Amino acid sequence: MDFSLVLIAPFVLLLLLIATAPLFFQDWWTKHYPKVSLSLGVIVLAYYVLILQSHEIVLHTASEYFSFIVLIGALFVVSGGIHIATKDLTNPKENVLVLLVGAILANILGTTGASMLLIRPWIKMNKARIQPYHIVFFIFIVSNVGGSLTPIGDPPLFLGYLKGIPFWWITPHLFPMWATAVGLLLALFYFLDSKNFHEQKKSVIKEIEQTEVWKIEGSINFIFLGIILLAVFIKSPIFLREGVIIAAAVASYLTTKKTIHSANHFTFHPIQEVAILFAGIFATMIPALELLRAEAQAMTSLSTSFFYWNTGILSSFLDNAPTYLSFYSVAEGNLNPTSSIPLSELLLHPDFSSAVIAISIGAVFFGANTYIGNGPNFMVKSIADHYKIHTPSFVRYITHFTIPFLLPILFIIWLLYFR
Repeated sequence: MDFSLVLIAPFVLLLLLIATAPLFFQDWWTKHYPKVSLSLGVIVLAYYVLILQSHEIVLHTASEYFSFIVLIGALFVVSGGIHIATKDLTNPKENVLVLLVGAILANILGTTGASMLLIRPWIKMNKARIQPYHIVFFIFIVSNVGGSLTPIGDPPLFLGYLKGIPFWWITPHLFPMWATAVGLLLALFYFLDSKNFHEQKKSVIKEIEQTEVWKIEGSINFIFLGIILLAVFIKSPIFLREGVIIAAAVASYLTTKKTIHSANHFTFHPIQEVAILFAGIFATMIPALELLRAEAQAMTSLSTSFFYWNTGILSSFLDNAPTYLSFYSVAEGNLNPTSSIPLSELLLHPDFSSAVIAISIGAVFFGANTYIGNGPNFMVKSIADHYKIHTPSFVRYITHFTIPFLLPILFIIWLLYFR
């Protein structure tokens, strides 16, 4: 048996536990998930450090995890200091407008920033009739698909920017897919929400006191939010970017009034849960990514369909940033094996530009397929759980929402743009 496949076992086991444990033995999982996640991660890291002596890859993974958790943790803290007072009950048209605004903001604040800013008011706006689909479609649109128009939107696109892809290159090239996917998702949501609204109208609306006042408190945190977003572009010296981000988050937390945190029901539990689970995921997925990179180097003469589906499927369960880089390297290697062609000229080649577009859409859109496909997904779920909102389990999320609603749209995107 190929030992590299054995090394993937901890990663597979962790995914299975995340998917099934809350369903079959929730009390045990709630109490012991930190031990399980960190123990499985330590097993893989110990093998790479003590047996393979691969210190560099372990340090690189640790650095990626640190940058990842610092960014989403800071955005979580800063957004927790912004309280948006909303109506107590919104209709389907207003909900669609909020989701569309979220999809646009995801390109300015990043999917994590937009998700953390809007999830609490989104829950409050729909609290009288909130259903699992409210949370899931928020994840689909705001936490993933929406952020595909700028490098700020999602980490894979930012890595492409660091590789040399011009900042505004992806906006016109990815806009047709963005508009199609967001439009279809909003149409599906409107259908579901209209049905729910009319079913609940008689029993719920009478009990809700309508308030039309929209108010934002803690607006100083938009300054800290801006500092964090600007800090993302700091490349050196090492960890200066993370230091600035941490400083902004600490300043935000210390200057935010307790009444705002109380109004947002702010606690550190959601980010703590994400930090622990993703520590295990980042560590255990090292062998899986190594195997992917090794296989990718042998690939030649590949179609845009290949890049779209393979980047997408793997981005549903692996971190979409290194998955993006792996397939980007394959696309570049096919047409520019000696790296002699400047990227500006390479992007003019239709085969390469089409591959980059397919890889970008696959990495961003498919991140919505599971709770672990993208960082903000699990954070949104954790916040919803904290508000005692019924959210679907890992498996039910896939079987009841990804497969019937998102997968057909991903197929339509393939038919229209990548076939």
